[in-house]
Amino acid sequence: MQRDHTMDYKESCPSVSIPSSDEHREKKKRFTVYKVLVSVGRSEWFVFRRYAEFDKLYNTLKKQFPAMALKIPAKRIFGDNFDPDFIKQRRAGLNEFIQNLVRHPELYNHPDVRAFLQMDSPKHQSDPSEDEDERSSQKLHSTSQNINLGPSGNPHAKPTDFDFLKVIGKGSFGKVLLAKRKLDGKFYAVKVLQKKIVLNRKEQKHIMAERNVLLKNVKHPFLVGLHYSFQTTEKLYFVLDFVNGGELFFHLQRERSFPEHRARFYAAEIASALGYLHSIKIVYRDLKPENILLDSVGHVVLTDFGLCKEGIAISDTTTTFCGTPEYLAPEVIRKQPYDNTVDWWCLGAVLYEMLYGLPPFYCRDVAEMYDNILHKPLSLRPGVSLTAWSILEELLEKDRQNRLGAKEDFLEIQSHPFFESLSWADLVQKKIPPPFNPNVAGPDDIRNFDTAFTEETVPYSVCVSSDYSVVNASVLEADDAFVGFSYAPPSEDLFL
Repeated sequence: MQRDHTMDYKESCPSVSIPSSDEHREKKKRFTVYKVLVSVGRSEWFVFRRYAEFDKLYNTLKKQFPAMALKIPAKRIFGDNFDPDFIKQRRAGLNEFIQNLVRHPELYNHPDVRAFLQMDSPKHQSDPSEDEDERSSQKLHSTSQNINLGPSGNPHAKPTDFDFLKVIGKGSFGKVLLAKRKLDGKFYAVKVLQKKIVLNRKEQKHIMAERNVLLKNVKHPFLVGLHYSFQTTEKLYFVLDFVNGGELFFHLQRERSFPEHRARFYAAEIASALGYLHSIKIVYRDLKPENILLDSVGHVVLTDFGLCKEGIAISDTTTTFCGTPEYLAPEVIRKQPYDNTVDWWCLGAVLYEMLYGLPPFYCRDVAEMYDNILHKPLSLRPGVSLTAWSILEELLEKDRQNRLGAKEDFLEIQSHPFFESLSWADLVQKKIPPPFNPNVAGPDDIRNFDTAFTEETVPYSVCVSSDYSVVNASVLEADDAFVGFSYAPPSEDLFL
């Protein structure tokens, strides 16, 4: 006999909400998936639905229940469907729609609503003590088939896809870890950030900017590439190229300075990366030896894009005070408008440090160092060529309008006599052998990382998927702040 769901409505009435949404890709098409949290008694699960599925359910119900005056956010004809504010507003409207569904027994018990919420799936009758990671995996697997997320049915990356092996770096918001993907044994650097710290310091815009810049980096050989980004309720994860030749800072500490030919090679690869960023209207703003890595054979890889500024064309300026004291340009210290020539100042400072062992105006007293940057003439000691002197003087010009790169940006750097012996075409194709080989033993070699990091214990919290049993206001706030963070590439290199 068919069960009368109306009789036990109060007993099994679900609680529903939409705590977050994610952007996905399938066959190069982008779409937003809304994560619906359904709770009934001691059981809870997620259902992943696209807007079109909400719209289909709405059209079915409004015909059968015209008196209910149901509504959902209208389709958007013009504008950006992936704008965070638009997604947030649409999510709120869809949340209100499903809240209305469970207020009325005749709606809640409709077969299409029960199917939409997956109320009658036996997989949801789980023991509350069951392992959360296993439950999450099952839920994602069962729901993803309903939204056609590609051949795997589950493009969501999660912490349990990886073995986290070593801590290889630390920052203001979290750690960088060497991780091996369980699927195929590939090694990655996974940057793990604490959402709470990011939100407390109001840095979410910088994190999202870093994610956006990383997505564009795959087109340049001297910029670190993003493979995936994903999030749990508490953390953000960047899955990046593992670059294990060591930081330029690490090698400078060991060797104090570099021969001119080696410094020239690094400066050229750095300039090429900066030139590419400028060509897509991005100012890097935080060039320093700690953010410059060497790959396994000695090529430069620029990393850490948290301070990048997007949307800055050659003639545009910005005013944000940011960067690292030793490498700040005079106009930044003066809090004057600045443009992409701040990156050429930083290139000059890094080149100076590679040749002489210290930044050009270095002083332990930061206030005195700022005064040196603003007013002290550049001191160039013997031991380098005249063309090296020349490019340092032109890059470290205190007036940004007269600085090398002010008029034609990277083209001026390329044409400077200091780089005359280089073929830029060969450089960008990595045809020029690096002057130094880090001699790494394999893809998981960490000898070029500081033991202060690598001897740390890997935190257990980064290795497990979040516990979604409690969805509170702070979690919802975090989800709102990082809408669109998660990313999986439209290629065969998926988490299958």
